[in-house]
Amino acid sequence: MTASAFLASEFDPQPQDKALFHIIPVPYEASVSYGGGTACGPRAILEASQQLEAWDGISSPGELGFYTAPPVDCAGDAVTVLGRIEKAVATALGYGAVPVLLGGEHTVTLGALRALARTGEPFGVVQFDAHADLRDEYEGSIYSHASVMCRAVKDLGLPLAQFGCRDFCRAEVENRAQCGVISWDAAQLAREGLPALPLPEDFPRRIYVTFDVDGLDASIMPATGTPSPGGLGWYDALTLLERCIAGRTVVGCDVVELAPIAGLHFADFTAARLTHAIMGMTQRARG
Repeated sequence: MTASAFLASEFDPQPQDKALFHIIPVPYEASVSYGGGTACGPRAILEASQQLEAWDGISSPGELGFYTAPPVDCAGDAVTVLGRIEKAVATALGYGAVPVLLGGEHTVTLGALRALARTGEPFGVVQFDAHADLRDEYEGSIYSHASVMCRAVKDLGLPLAQFGCRDFCRAEVENRAQCGVISWDAAQLAREGLPALPLPEDFPRRIYVTFDVDGLDASIMPATGTPSPGGLGWYDALTLLERCIAGRTVVGCDVVELAPIAGLHFADFTAARLTHAIMGMTQRARG
């Protein structure tokens, strides 16, 4: 068993050409604006994954093969690092695999989206997050973690649906309206319950799922740089994910913004189990 490979306690790590899921650790931390520690997130998820069951309760995604890539080199400026992420994701796509990024701050998502956009195949983005991340720039950078979804909708022209948001500024609300972003914010979900059809019929059938762990309520996910009350509960989050993924193809996903707290291993395990759950839903949606 090696903590450097996802769920190696249950499945032998597979070569690139034999694995559906390519797990890509990206320990990038440059623009966090409150608490730090996201650079330690990928390793914490990999270590916690050794405690997972192979069976996620419904299926066993590891049967389709897990390949864990070497961590992306995160030295240098944002443009350089994003280029390396894009290359790593493009490599996974070249094998016909589903890239599964472990962050790192939310900026890492942009590298994956760029790689997918270069394929020319249409897809949409499904985001779980406490924050809209739709600022044009933040603290002087267009590559801030607070601007990653702005880059997705404005620079790449991607359809976007957001779930669980509860902290955003006026400019982000305006960007939502301008770019046609679908939103199911936390307060609306608390008032109205979970939508049976969270994505409209005309939303792309191919989706990329990005899950910032602060989308979960701070009581179950305190280990993040910007924990916020009023977030999604565990089963509500899984139900929304399942409803978004059903009948669609997940072309990639990420779990980001885990900032491990020493001695608080339940949060690391929650992030690992969330990653495994998304892969299980991806497996089942593919039949």
